[in-house]
Amino acid sequence: MLFICYEKCSTCKKVKDLLDDKGLKYDFRSIKSENPTVKELKDWHKKSGLDIKRFFNTSGKIYRENNLKDKLETMTEEEKYDLLATDGMLVKRPILITNDKEVFVGPDVKKYVESL
Repeated sequence: MLFICYEKCSTCKKVKDLLDDKGLKYDFRSIKSENPTVKELKDWHKKSGLDIKRFFNTSGKIYRENNLKDKLETMTEEEKYDLLATDGMLVKRPILITNDKEVFVGPDVKKYVESL
């Protein structure tokens, strides 16, 4: 599994602890220092079955400062991918890609891990 998160995020810390407590093996990736690419975002979006808006960290500083809530409504999907790829802090976290290539984002990650 690939676990993507921000080390200082309390939700990410809780999910990481849960993964560790369950003895699950995963590769860790910092979303802040290793920003997702457009190609990765497209792949994860497709596999997740979620609306692309669910990939935005709507409670983040960058999202609020740039008034993205209103701007997203008029952006194309390609523009949204490009924007997400500019800064990992714009991306909702945590993200978990399972060995079966399933993709879980945000609170869905914790629900999935708890079900294992």
